[in-house]
Amino acid sequence: MINEQLLNPQSIVVVGGSDDVQKPGGKVLKNLLDGDFKGDLYVANPKLDEVQGVKSFKNPADLPNVDLAILAIAAKYCPQTVELLAKEKNTRAFIILSAGFSEENEEGAKLEQQIVDTVNSVNGSLIGPNCVGVLNSNYNGVFTTPIPSLDPKGCDFISGSGATAVFIMESGVPKGLSFSSVYSVGNSAQMGVEEILKYMDESFDPETSSKVKLLYVENIDKPEMLLKHASSLIRKGCKIAAVKSGGSEAGSRAASSHTGALASSDVAVDALFKKAGIVRCAGRDELATVASIFMHPELQGKNIAIITHAGGPAVMLTDALSNNGLDVPHIDGPKADALLEKLYAGSSVANPIDFLATGTAEQLGHIIDACENDFDNIDAMAVIFGSPGLFPVYDVYDLLHEKMKECKKPIYPILPSVINVKDEIEHFLAKGRINFPDEVVFGNALAKVYHTEKPQPAEIETPEVDEAKIREIVDAAENGYLEPKQIHALLDAAGIQRAKEGVVDQIEDAKKLAEEIGFPLVMKVVGPVHKSDVGGVVLNVNSMDTVCSEFERLMKIKDTYAVLMCSQHSGTEVFIGAKREDKFGHMVLCGLGGIFIEVLKDVQAGLAPISVEESGKMIKNLKSYGIIKGVRGQEPVNEKLYAEAISRLSALVRVAPEIFEMDLNPLLGSAKEVVAVDARIRIEK
Repeated sequence: MINEQLLNPQSIVVVGGSDDVQKPGGKVLKNLLDGDFKGDLYVANPKLDEVQGVKSFKNPADLPNVDLAILAIAAKYCPQTVELLAKEKNTRAFIILSAGFSEENEEGAKLEQQIVDTVNSVNGSLIGPNCVGVLNSNYNGVFTTPIPSLDPKGCDFISGSGATAVFIMESGVPKGLSFSSVYSVGNSAQMGVEEILKYMDESFDPETSSKVKLLYVENIDKPEMLLKHASSLIRKGCKIAAVKSGGSEAGSRAASSHTGALASSDVAVDALFKKAGIVRCAGRDELATVASIFMHPELQGKNIAIITHAGGPAVMLTDALSNNGLDVPHIDGPKADALLEKLYAGSSVANPIDFLATGTAEQLGHIIDACENDFDNIDAMAVIFGSPGLFPVYDVYDLLHEKMKECKKPIYPILPSVINVKDEIEHFLAKGRINFPDEVVFGNALAKVYHTEKPQPAEIETPEVDEAKIREIVDAAENGYLEPKQIHALLDAAGIQRAKEGVVDQIEDAKKLAEEIGFPLVMKVVGPVHKSDVGGVVLNVNSMDTVCSEFERLMKIKDTYAVLMCSQHSGTEVFIGAKREDKFGHMVLCGLGGIFIEVLKDVQAGLAPISVEESGKMIKNLKSYGIIKGVRGQEPVNEKLYAEAISRLSALVRVAPEIFEMDLNPLLGSAKEVVAVDARIRIEK
């Protein structure tokens, strides 16, 4: 739990503080002093009476009461020190910089747990161990640099890695990005990224709290907590971007279903971030760039004006925006002609608006005013202005600063001459502005921000399912794959339309079932995993003679112990699947079905429960959506029914968490119906 002693301590002791500023204990003390900590500052060092001008206690038992302890001592000494401070010195907040705990070995894990137990016993706060510390406007409790500009309106940054936190700050600070607080959680022994974010949500004040949160996450241990509080913060007006590392898999594990092969833990992370409204970034520079975009007014449309005095960067930015679904619309008409008259001969206002290398600050002002007031098809402006180093450009950047204050449309400054006009850029950043030095990184990041959807509602509605019947079937089932009768009953209880079918292992039963279902029929082997690979699927069975001959043939196929017979439906093959992912609950996937899911691997994933509205967005986000809509006279899939089936399946797995994997592949979708014609469900209790 985060408490006042951690956030705003009136006294701090650095245990292991030293005069050597090249060691954590010495550097954190120096940072506290350089940050002009206003409270009482102490050091515990067994050899010195004074460290960096601060009173030092050779024995921590001699310390006065102290709010916060920052430990930079060997791991083996930490538990007893924490116990002494917590029990005898009323210390209620601890930051442990030291390594050598659970990240190292079992012995270290025991020491770590001992510390957690002690801190919890006094309702204290613990950050770390194995971290770089905490930084906020009250104190510089980190042993690293840089110490960024601290601003209540800057970013709150929570990182699972101390070194990466440093590198991300080093990426953001030169761009002008400011920070409100930095938490390096290290081993997350008591509090990880999720708990810090939970506190930020529960203590959020729209007047004083930062509205931008950045996360660097290596492990998501509590996805429900992260989803709940991230989406809550975004609904309150915040913006969140995150890097989640460790998403690749060295080797693909064997999977017995299409869903199992496609649904990895990284897909679950994507689904969680999408549901929460978090912008997922691939690396440090993209995270810093997205954060910088967050610091500007929100983009309300996808039409961007590129204002430039250099052709190459404008072309590259146009490509980056256009390739990622944003528009650089053509500008023409009388108002465009009037603007062109104010520029030098050879300029262009078609968009990109190129006012040449000789363009002036005054001309830039005319262009920005026209984009703000005259061109209704423009939602934002990207201004590219560097310098070959021939003359100062203070006037251009001063005008840009003033226009950014006046205009309602976002203006993004792309100032690439970080060497030639270094002084002018620093002058611009000193006004509280941010620079995007690389136009392509900016363009890709802007598109990612724009296309990230708002979070799903806190309460998600799904169609009603027969919960009692579902529980009855699952409770009676054994681990492993369900029999067809059980699958049919589950689909019926969930309200998912299915083909009429039955399973037979005798020819007389096959004849009887064919009469009940009616022609045309589909016949499939029961047993082999990939039925089509072994010739185990027969379509367009239209006579009893064919039923008999194909039954005889199918039963001879290796591993076959029965034949499934079902009514034949026509339509586009689509797919729905579900997989239980450790800690995340169930992922639900959709896409084109049949063999296409293996070839194209074009799927969308969501975390259950999924509303019909969210299901509809999943369908529309498929690369193959054009096929589902119907192309070249092909009958479309009924999207409403398809979305409802996805939502119903998500409701089913919420009622029956014992479902480990589930495939409906394919469902046949037409304008009138979406019918499951094959299904596999695996139970793991």
